Amino acid sequence: MRTATYHILAEWDEVAAVWVATSDDVPGLATEAPSVDTLLQKLDLMIPELLELNGCAVTDTAPFELVVHRHARGMRRAA
Repeated sequence: MRTATYHILAEWDEVAAVWVATSDDVPGLATEAPSVDTLLQKLDLMIPELLELNGCAVTDTAPFELVVHRHARGMRRAA
């Protein structure tokens, strides 16, 4: 049974205006949400379900780490 933390990556999709989460640790994980808080709520439910569907031994909880990644540009104001 896996006891390590599952790693999830969330990247901002500027065109769709949503956070997109994927993971190499959780087979089949691909979901999106308009905010990180909403994404976390979805992941709380999805991760254990996907692990079980993929035949992974899971307990009542599946610890995960969400890494949020967003490209941005700072703009210098005109003097």
